[in-house]
Amino acid sequence: MTFTPIIPIGGVAGWAFLKRTMDQQTKAFQAQPSEQRDEAYFRDKIGKIETAEQLVADPRLLRVALTAFGLQADVGNKFFIRKILEDGTLKDDALANKLANKQYRKLSSAFGFGDFATPRTKLSDFADKILAPYKQQQFAIAIGTQNEDMRLALNAEKQLAELATEPVSALSKWFTVLGSPPLRQIFETAYGLPKAFGAIDIDKQVETLQQRSRAAFGSDDIAQFTSPEVMEKLVRQFLVRSELSAGSAGMSAGQVALTLLQQSSGRYSA
Repeated sequence: MTFTPIIPIGGVAGWAFLKRTMDQQTKAFQAQPSEQRDEAYFRDKIGKIETAEQLVADPRLLRVALTAFGLQADVGNKFFIRKILEDGTLKDDALANKLANKQYRKLSSAFGFGDFATPRTKLSDFADKILAPYKQQQFAIAIGTQNEDMRLALNAEKQLAELATEPVSALSKWFTVLGSPPLRQIFETAYGLPKAFGAIDIDKQVETLQQRSRAAFGSDDIAQFTSPEVMEKLVRQFLVRSELSAGSAGMSAGQVALTLLQQSSGRYSA
């Protein structure tokens, strides 16, 4: 039996429903036989994998591995992924270190094929560490089939929380946001930036995001999004503007402006 996530309405109201029912829906989704089979297969096989070549040669293992890091679209790019894994992350010229999307670096570091004589796949808790984010991503993907905005919001909650704890400069974190298509879409939409925004100088893009963040939240520090209240405000702003852009909300520009103003003053509740 297949479980399809339930999102009866879009926008902020739909987000509030999803959050209220998240635990129940997640458990129902993960209890599906197909999900259980994938988990059992990964647990049984991953400890026997010693090289990147072996991993990319097994489609089921590779799909779980990539999905855990939000890279499932690359499941067919075996040569590219093998290179990412074999290069590791310890050398400055490693491919993962050159890419704007830092999820590739996290993938390579997690498996350790290019960094250690013995890969992390041999660790007793390795399967748990990969399967936990895999399950989250699988549910988010299923949500996306019903409402892509909800998937993006779930992704933002996860990635911004992780990014906030990265041992890099505040400026580097904003460059990471721009290098992540899902996070970039969240901020560009929430801040009402035009499609041409991505074509301007990258430093100017960062400066603009910092300015908009200070105006909206009082700070340009990514760490502020570890606050549930600030993160919720960002998501609501994204959803409202996304609905306006799609023309599906039936709201006038004035109504949207009023909604965003109410959020800023703390009077809005779903």
